[in-house]
Amino acid sequence: MRKTLFKLLAKINKSVLPSYTKKRLDLSKATKLQMVIMGWKVYVTKNALD
Repeated sequence: MRKTLFKLLAKINKSVLPSYTKKRLDLSKATKLQMVIMGWKVYVTKNALD
């Protein structure tokens, strides 16, 4: 159940949230909001793969 939820969240993240790797965002110049979004995407992806 939990893994299914995270897989669904990962699909939603992919369609809604911006992809900073495609935009080649420099982490040293990222805003706090951008860092939070990246952290959220990493958290969801990590839990979807477990």
